[in-house]
Amino acid sequence: MIARLWHGAVPEEKGDAYLDYLHRTGLPDYRATPGNRGVQVLRRTEGGRTHFLLVTLWESWDAIRAFAGDDVERARYYPEDADFLLELEPRVTHYEVAG
Repeated sequence: MIARLWHGAVPEEKGDAYLDYLHRTGLPDYRATPGNRGVQVLRRTEGGRTHFLLVTLWESWDAIRAFAGDDVERARYYPEDADFLLELEPRVTHYEVAG
């Protein structure tokens, strides 16, 4: 299994609205992709910013490609992300799930 980690940060006052947005866009999209084995949203507010770390689990690289496209390291964004996020971080990180 492969874990895909994406990070984004929004101004603190947009934290709740961005979480709602994730529940309407990215989270259902992840879950609907064949080969997705789950998604967790981690949230932390610090210094006026709310950070989100999305951890998605995938059964294979092919499943990740079905979601992300051929460049699996490239972050995938949705139309309104730019209205929330302080930066559109270009890359994600992958880890093999060891246990």
